[in-house]
Amino acid sequence: MKKKVFIIGLGLIGGSVAQAIRRVHDVQIIGYDSRIKSVNEAKSLGIIDEYASELSQGAADADLIIISVPVNSVLGIIKELASLELKPDVLITDTGSTKRKIMEKAKEYLCDRYLFIGGHPMAGSHKSGVQASKPDLFENAFYFIVADEKTHAEQVERLKEWLKGTRAKFMAVDPVQHDKAVGLISHFPHIIASGLVLHLKQYSGQGLSLRRLAAGGFRDITRIASSDPIMWQDIISDNRDMMLELFQSWDDEMAKIKEMLIENDKDKIKAFFADAKAFRDGFPQKEKGAIPGIFDLYVDVLDQPGAISDVTRIIGEHNINLINVNVIELRESIFGVLRLTFQSSKHRDLAMEVLEKNKYKTYLDD
Repeated sequence: MKKKVFIIGLGLIGGSVAQAIRRVHDVQIIGYDSRIKSVNEAKSLGIIDEYASELSQGAADADLIIISVPVNSVLGIIKELASLELKPDVLITDTGSTKRKIMEKAKEYLCDRYLFIGGHPMAGSHKSGVQASKPDLFENAFYFIVADEKTHAEQVERLKEWLKGTRAKFMAVDPVQHDKAVGLISHFPHIIASGLVLHLKQYSGQGLSLRRLAAGGFRDITRIASSDPIMWQDIISDNRDMMLELFQSWDDEMAKIKEMLIENDKDKIKAFFADAKAFRDGFPQKEKGAIPGIFDLYVDVLDQPGAISDVTRIIGEHNINLINVNVIELRESIFGVLRLTFQSSKHRDLAMEVLEKNKYKTYLDD
């Protein structure tokens, strides 16, 4: 008899996990989502075999339950699962962006009745919804595994075995380590990026077309400010204490820089930028980080009719997935006049190769 996997939440992540599991396991996948449209799309795309109209219906005979909903909703689902009669050996996991509160509630509600191991795949896409899901979304990305002190190593390996079709790089951390790490590299930068955008907005009525000028480097460093505000409201609120701690260290750092400018200490200012450059230049270039990256290729094109369409034609003929095209007007520190954005370095590098063969000059800005 086939094992049963119950996916709660049929969005980009839930749909991608389902497909990754099916890639290596012969299973029956049951889906549940409060949005009927997502359920119907998942069924028509073959991502799920059946759908459950109630949580209890899908959970009752499941061998693996994956909760893939926003952080605040995870807590309610864990509480509801605790009230049900499930398989004694069922394994429950989640994909939430914070872990401390989820792990606390899992311990409180599930006690020792059912095994819960937290999870957080650090991958995403410029698209959302189950229709954008794909089995290789997590390939070579970090996938945090968060277990409590009572969880045995073989139980963690059991979860990894279920998830091996993701082809992700699993990293075992405790809940505090997790929330501090993602706070530093993901949550707090989202606050800073949004703050920079709103700071620019304050000056938007001063005679210059700041939105057009911001289409270069400013656009890149604030890209994440375009993320879903409801999702980030939940994440930031749930990781509130870490955010406040990071605000204090950020304020201290900014105060140092402000003092340098007040004193006009050019040596310290230079050292500030040199230190940042040295640390930034040490980042791995060939690996996926803990949050999704973007892969840009800059291309020189002549200002003439058909120039851009010729570039996109060449890329399309080679079945390369191009997700955005942007004409660069402000090119300070940027070579090329056309920015092509790809979802993976593989597609970007292939585009570079075929464009170079067609006599186009291309540049990277890694």
